[in-house]
Amino acid sequence: MVEVALRSVEDSDLDALFDQLRDPESVRMAAFTAKDPDDREAFDAHLAKVRTSADVVLRAVTRDGHLVGTISGFVVEGDTEITYWIDRAVWGQGIAGRALALFLDEVEVRRPLHARAASDNLGSLRVLEKAGFTVIGTEVSYASARDAEIEETVLRLD
Repeated sequence: MVEVALRSVEDSDLDALFDQLRDPESVRMAAFTAKDPDDREAFDAHLAKVRTSADVVLRAVTRDGHLVGTISGFVVEGDTEITYWIDRAVWGQGIAGRALALFLDEVEVRRPLHARAASDNLGSLRVLEKAGFTVIGTEVSYASARDAEIEETVLRLD
């Protein structure tokens, strides 16, 4: 059985995270991504801000000690939201679900928690629902990765 763990994001993780966050299939599936996933300067500025923000809890996700993604909780307009990104090379192995369970157990974030996913991202929606999130609605929003407005499912965990 693989070991999934969470730890702080380290400077040495940034190159691998940048590569993960610009994988074309992952970007298309996530839909709501950076305007230009290939812009390293914007990525570095964003991560520097996130890593020092008091309103963000960011963790690296590891599989058998190797970096495979990130998970974080952050505050938007008074609501705490959760998001994660898992390297496409390890999709379908239960890593996102295990990382989410660990995050909910280990990290103190204000509830209720909210999450969002493109409505056609069935894998991510399954992970969230297995963790106890329930669908509370949908919204149509602009998804830069698809250069179109798409439906986004909004979920909540009390």
